[in-house]
Amino acid sequence: MSTVFDFKADTLAGAPADLAQYRGKVLLIVNTASKCGFTPQYQGLEAVYQQFKDQGAVVLGFPCNQFGAQEPGSADEIGAFCEKNYGVSFPMFAKVDVNGSGAHPLYQYLKKESPGLLGTEGIKWNFTKFLIRKNGTVYKRYAPTTKPEELADDIARLLAE
Repeated sequence: MSTVFDFKADTLAGAPADLAQYRGKVLLIVNTASKCGFTPQYQGLEAVYQQFKDQGAVVLGFPCNQFGAQEPGSADEIGAFCEKNYGVSFPMFAKVDVNGSGAHPLYQYLKKESPGLLGTEGIKWNFTKFLIRKNGTVYKRYAPTTKPEELADDIARLLAE
């Protein structure tokens, strides 16, 4: 059986990263964008990361430009925006596609493991969130409208497992 830990992705700096490095941690994986109505959620994502990082939870951000071209910037621009405007310190990865034939393999896996409403697999918009158990399996998918702080109870529950 596959888990999130079977995948690799490039960091925002362009270095390859093996997601197996997060084995044993609770992960919150989010497709992000700098010019989206939900962009202020970066603040909530950082707050959740700060609240739980010492207990073994990590937020992973994956910029995506597939929804209204809301992430047009380069890796350097994305990193600078996130740090300057929201103090983002959680790991950010290179821009990916989350839908279509070019979707990153991690997102192909996440969508298959945790479909959206009525069984649809497609990601509807930026800031769709996937909460991952310590064993690398998908616990739950959350809509873009779900604020990061609303996931605190679920994160605490998974950390206690």
